[in-house]
Amino acid sequence: MSAQPHKDQTPQRLEASFRIGSMTTVGVLAAFSLTFLTTWAALPGRWQLYDLFGLAVMVIGSILQLVAIALLLRADSLERPRYDYAVRWFLIGLALVMLGITISLAGDAVTFVATDGG
Repeated sequence: MSAQPHKDQTPQRLEASFRIGSMTTVGVLAAFSLTFLTTWAALPGRWQLYDLFGLAVMVIGSILQLVAIALLLRADSLERPRYDYAVRWFLIGLALVMLGITISLAGDAVTFVATDGG
């Protein structure tokens, strides 16, 4: 007997209440990412070249988070493989936003130390 599931077998389904909690978490974290980008872009001051690298990574991460929300809003996202796929996109997007923030903070720190003498 094969361990592979038959093609006719339906995928495992999640409880709708489980997806509601996931959607809340994903939505709140995506909103934080977008709010951070909006606030950061509105700050006065000169942008540096390294800011554009951090910004690009954050924007891509935010887009992936929005893709995850769109995937989770689909009716078929209650199927476990589709749900896992959407969560994977969200986690990649979240990691990219964190990486973009880190790039920007590191650039600011290096510039501060270089210009102010630490």
